[in-house]
Amino acid sequence: MSRYDEEAKYDRPKRRTRPRTKDRPSYDSAAIGFVFTRDRGRYACWVEDPDGGREVTAMKARQLGRTGVIVGDRVKLDGNASGDEGSLARIVEVLPRTTLLRRSADDDDPVERPLVANADQLVIVVAVANPEPRTGLIDRFLVAAYDAGMRPLLCLTKTDLADPDPLLSIYRPLGVESVATHQNGDLSQLREQLDDRTSVLVGHSGVGKSTLVNGLIPDANRAIGVVNEVTGRGRHTSTNTLVLRLPEGGWIIDTPGIRSFGLAHVDPEQLIHAFPDLAEIAETCPRGCTHTADAPDCALDDAVAAGRADAARVDSFRRLLASREGRELRETEEPT
Repeated sequence: MSRYDEEAKYDRPKRRTRPRTKDRPSYDSAAIGFVFTRDRGRYACWVEDPDGGREVTAMKARQLGRTGVIVGDRVKLDGNASGDEGSLARIVEVLPRTTLLRRSADDDDPVERPLVANADQLVIVVAVANPEPRTGLIDRFLVAAYDAGMRPLLCLTKTDLADPDPLLSIYRPLGVESVATHQNGDLSQLREQLDDRTSVLVGHSGVGKSTLVNGLIPDANRAIGVVNEVTGRGRHTSTNTLVLRLPEGGWIIDTPGIRSFGLAHVDPEQLIHAFPDLAEIAETCPRGCTHTADAPDCALDDAVAAGRADAARVDSFRRLLASREGRELRETEEPT
């Protein structure tokens, strides 16, 4: 028979792979974990159970692709979620986030950097002296909090070194709540504000965040730095974002010291919605109104002139807008 006999049959080799299916596991019975830190591709998750809870180490499942998993995320865990030594679970799904705190490297960087998910409150830690408070950075933190849908809280430290009232007077028109502390002082007021909340602590290096954490959670053992007498800047001591459980209930998320906070990701039009009284007035503004002091025919100016809006509050809001549009504060201190 010829090698090219017409009756010979040459079948295509059979595929050795399993046929694709649109069916996907539901993971309805998967354990729900809370991501409290990440280290080189491994995620430490807290899983509540009848015994109080357990720590589970997990990795991100391949099917999540480029889906990011960040501190604060609530996730579904498949595989070995026992928390036993040497066990490893898989993060197979990230549950919808209620809030998302974000930043960009600077005001020209269009890339968002998610920091923390599902936090209720942004605690802006500010020293009233040594180092001197930087209102521009505080304003930026406030903008980020309003953009994320988080409640801002000013926590003033080192109040034994200077009077906190001049700084507080700047933020009273915005209705931002505050607490005052000093070294070795009573933290009961701060504890009340943190109870049963998930709070993110942010602030410039040297303002006393680590001291607060150690005071709230004595076994936290966060490293404490000092302020350079020449530059007035704090030494960077906390190098990673870490979630810690409060003894009375709730969580605090300690972040590395920050010298700048880019806001390129924030839509200025959305900022006014954090101020319902001003947002209602602004509905009558001309289309495209920026609500800034030089905006023509801005309804906020008419409302101030007519006594329907507080001038100090409008000025404070416009200061936040200017902070969003600024180009200062580019240097970052924490690792990226």
